[in-house]
Amino acid sequence: MSFKNRLRSRILRVYISPWLRQRPRQWHEAMRRLTRQPHVVHAFLQLDDPYSYLLSRYLPALVEHYDVELRVHLVEGLREDFQPMPDMLAEYAVTDCARLARELGLPFLDKASVPPVEHRRGLLDALAANVGQADFGTEVFAALEIYWRGDTAAAARRSDMAEADAAAAMIAASQRLLAKLGHYNSAMLNYGGEWYWGIDRLHYLTGRLEGLGAVRSAGRSTHIASIRQVMHIDFPVTPPTAARELPPIELFYSFRSPYSQICLHRICKLADAYGIDLVLRPVLPLMMRNVTLPPPKIRYIIRDAMREAETYGVPFGNSMDPMGSGVNRCHAVFAYADTEKRGREFLLNASEMIWNGRIDAATDSGLRKITARTGLFWPEAKQALESDDWRETEAENRQLMMSMGSWGVPTICMGDYTVWGQDRLWLLARHIEELCDSGDGILA
Repeated sequence: MSFKNRLRSRILRVYISPWLRQRPRQWHEAMRRLTRQPHVVHAFLQLDDPYSYLLSRYLPALVEHYDVELRVHLVEGLREDFQPMPDMLAEYAVTDCARLARELGLPFLDKASVPPVEHRRGLLDALAANVGQADFGTEVFAALEIYWRGDTAAAARRSDMAEADAAAAMIAASQRLLAKLGHYNSAMLNYGGEWYWGIDRLHYLTGRLEGLGAVRSAGRSTHIASIRQVMHIDFPVTPPTAARELPPIELFYSFRSPYSQICLHRICKLADAYGIDLVLRPVLPLMMRNVTLPPPKIRYIIRDAMREAETYGVPFGNSMDPMGSGVNRCHAVFAYADTEKRGREFLLNASEMIWNGRIDAATDSGLRKITARTGLFWPEAKQALESDDWRETEAENRQLMMSMGSWGVPTICMGDYTVWGQDRLWLLARHIEELCDSGDGILA
């Protein structure tokens, strides 16, 4: 392994260490008390981002139940260097949020099939007139609801009252603050230097506020708590009979993706619980596909992955970056392991040993430890390293993933149903439950 990769791995371990994560929290709380400041939560929302809309539906409950001062900011979409496939993301986001809204019981494009994009700029200009006023946040939430319910008539009425191009200065100021605080995305909440994305990470913020005693009334907000209740997975007591007829679950996985590591253990458990075959399709990481990731995005992903791993009890953190030859070698040995019916075992072992065992897959000694745990014959595994046949399979996997409307990992599909990210395993579970509607063996 190169010196650069070793250095990157050492920095990563320090960056996600519990000590370094807790110090900023302690410092922020000490300074807040010393200066007698309120608990300030910044919300960065984007009008044409459906995740911002879903989050906005829970922010009034956040203010009502928790002792926080909410400051709402309007931002624009991601720059291309932060999102390599913006068109694919926009299309997937609408599909994903429509599914989420259905499960959460929220209205979403119930007044039209598409949002009133022709009134987007007018809605923003109308909001600019309320900047600095006490009801600005409420007006933003209302505009998001109009847009993402597809209420063209209401959008037109608001746009007609707007001053043209009034929103530019407002959005520019919000973008500068977002960058200053260290982030790049919308549907983001910031509290005390820590970031929380959308409804998926809202529980981390409320848990932190509860730990600080920043609660206005006893007990948890039932509205916010309902998010986690909906996203909870109940596994069947026994595999449902109807599941035998279902297509396999396919996982597109990257050896360098922390979210793939978190997803792998959980999806194996899900597939086994329902008795569904699991097909593993490794693909090269984005950074080995000529896609660069800006430092703010890398920092957020690593910190976020660490807390997700802790939540789900997945081994993570004491890693050795396999970037480059380590990834290529893992692909080659996986191809061999798959012919030996041990592909899943190799992937599980490689995942855990790379991400939590500091095993260097770029070396023979490191890779041999992974193959030994998997029960593979090392001379044959070493011979597999001399073949590039895996590259054709990887290219096919990547093309298949892109054809399903996804560009990154972990992507999961079953038949024509596709979800992106380990956050959406619960949606896949719901889909399986719907397909097994006989209820045989399903835990209600």
